[in-house]
Amino acid sequence: MSENYKDILSNLSTEVDQETLLLYLQGKLSEEKKHEVEKKLMQNEFDDDAMEGLQEIKDKQQIQYMVEMLNRDLKKKTEKKKKRREKMKIKDQPWLFISILILILLIVLCYMVIRKMNGN
Repeated sequence: MSENYKDILSNLSTEVDQETLLLYLQGKLSEEKKHEVEKKLMQNEFDDDAMEGLQEIKDKQQIQYMVEMLNRDLKKKTEKKKKRREKMKIKDQPWLFISILILILLIVLCYMVIRKMNGN
């Protein structure tokens, strides 16, 4: 998971890294390390609530799979939005500027010709 800003668990807590959270949820940390993680998570009410929700998942081995699925889905959705924004942008196209300039010059030229014909 190379892009940490898109990872689900990495946004859960800035104090604890994703691997440590997964090990905690799977019960693979020492008691001292568990206490340290819990202490860091209790400092933020949102982190504490999120961790309680994650702990209610029965099959702890599936957490890693669920995280990967959520990250994949999140990346797909953000890519779609990014592509849509790119599509909506007006790209600099020199031929567009040239054609607008030619059109303006033709309008001015036609105005001058019509004015000269009406003036005589």
